[in-house]
Amino acid sequence: MIIAYWIVGGLAALVFFGAGVNKVARSREGLVAAGMTYAEDFSRTQNKLIGVAELVGAVGLILPMLTGIAPILSPIAGVALGVIMIGAVATHIRRSEPFIVALVLAVLGFAVASLGFLVLFG
Repeated sequence: MIIAYWIVGGLAALVFFGAGVNKVARSREGLVAAGMTYAEDFSRTQNKLIGVAELVGAVGLILPMLTGIAPILSPIAGVALGVIMIGAVATHIRRSEPFIVALVLAVLGFAVASLGFLVLFG
């Protein structure tokens, strides 16, 4: 089970880390120009905070489990990322935009959380 956690968790961490860096590094206008039109609904600060939450979540998937320091935080990070992506799904549905990618990432976050809980308590 631990191998499955590292594979799925590592891939999820890469995806969320990349998405977070993208949101933190780009301006609101840059995000919209890159096709992330949902950014119009949020202020510059809100977009940056979403990016920071994704960055912290990505680090949280890996670091606690890797170091053995408070490893319960890794599956909690997966749940938090899943919840963030449920918000993304709702935003995309409200804007009548494609939401499948956000839904897949929500499922991925919850899958990593499930694997983490199984590794810790299974």
